[in-house]
Order: sequence, then C-alpha cells, then structure tokens
Amino acid sequence: MLAVIDNQYQIDLSKPIDISIPLTNTEENPIAWYIEKPVIEPVVFGDWIGKVSEGKSSTNFNNIFFNPHGHGTHTECLGHITNDFYSINQSLKQFFFFSRLVTVAPEKIGEDFVITKEQISNALNITGSSHSQAIIIRTLPNQEDKKSKKYSNTNPPYLSEEAAVFIRESEIQHLLIDLPSVDREHDEGKLLAHKAFWNVKDTHNLNSDARFEATITEMIFVPNEIKDGDYLLNLQIASFENDASPSKPVLYAIETFDI
Repeated sequence: MLAVIDNQYQIDLSKPIDISIPLTNTEENPIAWYIEKPVIEPVVFGDWIGKVSEGKSSTNFNNIFFNPHGHGTHTECLGHITNDFYSINQSLKQFFFFSRLVTVAPEKIGEDFVITKEQISNALNITGSSHSQAIIIRTLPNQEDKKSKKYSNTNPPYLSEEAAVFIRESEIQHLLIDLPSVDREHDEGKLLAHKAFWNVKDTHNLNSDARFEATITEMIFVPNEIKDGDYLLNLQIASFENDASPSKPVLYAIETFDI
C-alpha cells in the first residue's frame, strides 16, 4: 500500500520498521530503575484458571503487571516530572511525524558517556532535510543485548543538557532514544535534559511556555541495517491516563518524487 504526502513524498505502508522492544515476562525483557521483570499470569478464581491449556477456561485471561518506564519502550510527556498531573494520552494527539534517524557514539567525559550538543548538531546537519518533527537517536555500540539489558546501577550514557536545549531550539517535538533515560541514572533528581527538552523551569509552578505537546520515547532499538536519514514516524501509544505509556514507534522509508 502506497501513501502520497503533499504530492512530494511516497511512503510504502507495507514495509514498517518497528523500533520498539516487546514486553515479556521472561529474563529477556530489558529492565531499568531497580525493579523486577514484568508479570504476565492468568487470573485465578478458586479452582478456575484463565488459561486454555489448563483445561478449565475457554479463553486466555491474563493480568499484566509492569512499569512503563522500567520495562521497555515507552513514551512520556512532561507530566513525568511535574507536580501537577499531565497525561500522555492528552498530550499526544497526533501520531505521524517527519523524523530524522541519527547515530552517535557518546563521548567519554569523566566517568560518564555523554551525547553532546556538537554530536547532535553535526548529525542533523549531515543527514537529510530540515523539516524533522522528531529525532531518533541510535547510540554506539549498537548491540542486540539492548533488547534484554539490565540497566540498573550501570550508569548508561545520557544526553547533555546543552544537547537537549539544542534539540528543543531546533523545534523538534519528539525525542526518541535507545537508552533508559535522557538523563544520568544517578543525578540527584536534577533531570537536566528532561527539563531542557520540555522547557520546564519549575516542576511545581509550570511556566506557560513549557512544551505540553512534546514527548520523549526511551528504550527503543534500531537495528544496524536501518540507515540514518529521514523517515515517517508513526508513534503509537496505549490510551493510558498516565505520565507515560508503553509505545510502539514505527518508521517508514520516505521516497521523494515529482508529479
């Protein structure tokens, strides 16, 4: 199935590139923020078990216990860091965006590996056009173990405050990254990159120019064979009235043509 946008871009909708990590109840599930793996188990009422293979139910009927921030690909709004409640379901009202995929190798700064403003600036200047509404950051090394990594107490790479400001000032609304957080794991609650990207100056008294419609998606995985450049992003979430939701970002290659 082909879609044409603005009589200029052709999208083959039959070739999606899923960059989400599935949620499972196995040891293969990635974990961050010091929690245990997700729980997926059948409902039990007395001797009735909601599992067809157990022979007492005509349906599979599972409860699922998980944390969107710690158990896989998720999309969050500024309500993640504010005193007042804001929901991702109310913040994200559009779902298709022109996006830019860039690859960076975080720089060693002291004991940390940091994605710098210069790296983001260079990557955006090198790849493609300037109409991006979203940036997708793939970090190096990019190994398959990202899909099952246990991040707690490992001090993963993160985004510098200056890089987050640059992304915001580039008028990019949606930031996607293959790390558990855009901020340092142990940062004394400063959350510098989150605040810079959402333009939040005071989490208890929100400024009027804070970016209510902007989102951050963390713990994605972009296979190495997917080339840097411009894509159409379909950012799918579940309709949770919560600061974050598990999400399924999907990319589509963009072809330009003349009509």
